[in-house]
Amino acid sequence: MSVRPEEKSNAAPITRKKVTLQRLHALKEERIPITVITAYDYPTGLRSEKNDIDICLVGDSLAQVALGYDSTTRLTLDEMIHHCKAVSRGAKTPFLVADMPFGTYHGGVDATVRNAVRLVQEGGVEAVKMEGGPEIADIISRLTSLGIPVMSHVGLLPQRHTALSGYRVQGRDALTAYSVFKSAKVLQDAGSFAIVLEAIPHQLAGYITQALRIPTIGIGAGPACSGQVLVHDDAVGVWSGHKAKFVRRFAEVGKGAGEGVASYAAAVRSGQFPDVVGESYGMDAGQWQEFQNLVESAGITPNGS
Repeated sequence: MSVRPEEKSNAAPITRKKVTLQRLHALKEERIPITVITAYDYPTGLRSEKNDIDICLVGDSLAQVALGYDSTTRLTLDEMIHHCKAVSRGAKTPFLVADMPFGTYHGGVDATVRNAVRLVQEGGVEAVKMEGGPEIADIISRLTSLGIPVMSHVGLLPQRHTALSGYRVQGRDALTAYSVFKSAKVLQDAGSFAIVLEAIPHQLAGYITQALRIPTIGIGAGPACSGQVLVHDDAVGVWSGHKAKFVRRFAEVGKGAGEGVASYAAAVRSGQFPDVVGESYGMDAGQWQEFQNLVESAGITPNGS
């Protein structure tokens, strides 16, 4: 394994200004779609840094795609902070947001504040995201009053998938659509700087986007939102699990990576890797002879005796 620093490109660096809350609201006003993607470690954070991403979200989906858990609800705060630290080393320009793991904002306002402060201080994030409706409005107000920006999340709430009987589209009838809309308004008024709309009809998402002052970020909510978010491993084809209807693969990294590992294993088994000339280090012939003389003078035989 190479431990040398990354090679710097000779090409002129792409300079982008740091994305701020002011910039995100300007993008909404100018109707320029906001780009959001999840990240879980330094490489994915760096990928966001280099590829025109406005918001880098350390999502609790890392529980499944990075840690192998069967649900986001298994993720702990300490695990989330660990991954936030790694992402923050790579993603410097995007606005950095972290999901608050399940259970970290359900124990009262004071406990939530302590947990959010840890994500900012230890994890290096700039804002937190939490799922829910009017029941979390007081928490949002308290956090924003302390200078911790909050991104809300309505519609399908993955942390509550058990209570929702699975990952189902929300707001498909008038009453539930009104409930989602009302929640979005309440959370905006509580101080949210943006709101994720997940798995709701595109008509409802468009209506909410027009009704709110803050940006809406859609995932399975159609094209009318202020921006879009996808799970990194879905977008680049790393995740081999269920593919939701709203997911588009923009690359097939997983397939290529799998083929690469299989080819490597086959080359090792067959003795084709490493090549003695192109992939191995040599030694001066005179030095090699001197080495052999030293071994012989020490009375060491080739079989190790």
